[in-house]
Amino acid sequence: MADHHINSKAIENYILSNPFKGKPENLYNAMNYIMQLGGKRMRPQLMLLSYLAVKNEVNNSAFNIALALETFHNFSLVHDDIMDNAPIRRGKKTVHEEWDIPTAILVGDNLLIKCYELIMETDFENKIPLMKEFTKMASLVCDGQQLDMNMPFKEFVTEDDYLKMIELKTAVLPACALKMGAMSAGANEVECQLFYDFGLNLGMAFQLQDDYLDAFGLESQIGKQVGGDILENKKTVLFIHALNHLSDSLKEELLNWYDNKSNSEEKIQKVKELFEQADSRNYLLNLKASYEAKALEYLRSITMNQTVKTEFDNLFGFLKSRAN
Repeated sequence: MADHHINSKAIENYILSNPFKGKPENLYNAMNYIMQLGGKRMRPQLMLLSYLAVKNEVNNSAFNIALALETFHNFSLVHDDIMDNAPIRRGKKTVHEEWDIPTAILVGDNLLIKCYELIMETDFENKIPLMKEFTKMASLVCDGQQLDMNMPFKEFVTEDDYLKMIELKTAVLPACALKMGAMSAGANEVECQLFYDFGLNLGMAFQLQDDYLDAFGLESQIGKQVGGDILENKKTVLFIHALNHLSDSLKEELLNWYDNKSNSEEKIQKVKELFEQADSRNYLLNLKASYEAKALEYLRSITMNQTVKTEFDNLFGFLKSRAN
């Protein structure tokens, strides 16, 4: 499968033409349901582009690694949605809503197992190092998810606490995707590390953009309720910054809203107004821009042909300015 043009459509086609098969049917139907719900397919695109940056064409083994990474991402979403009690994912019912919680737990478990199967089916000689890289990432993501679960119970959350959590929960996956792409194509250690560092900074910017859109995006574009993080009292950078930059009386008001279990539109509006008063919106956008600048620096230090460079630039530009 020689191809110099990697996009979400090519990955979508690969997912559709390689569904998970087995019985009982409700388990496999639910696995394919989450896999075929769409999404940006960012992680497999990054993996295949880093592979192409080292080699001039991709093959089925490379696509299998890309599929493993997208499968891992979807495994984490299924379990996250159960933990967050989320009813909607990408504008459709979540797996546990469409089926039930026990089925959804097994769907996540089996998706994770399939990741290892997909990597083992490749013909790369360095399968064991690839498995080790993948396993390290998978464990870090679990660490990050638990840190996220712990946050509501911590009285004081610093910006460093929050950034460490999103690094583990979100950023290590694109970083690993890029490194595994380079590793499977035979890149040296220095190049592999550059791809990893590019991905880590890109992943941080990606999550901060998510946090921004959750508060200030348009519901019609993001496919879920605006202000979800506020309703869940999530201590994001917006909240942490506002708490440190509001007057005592306004700080008290913000804390009162976060102590309030209300799911009202008023809560979302009032908290957003407080974020604006503290200039937390601009702070978040500047922080995101600093990670994007670092990511670009790493990307520019990697030697690659112009075609792949353009593909990376296009994906980078899309992720920077996305509205959902």
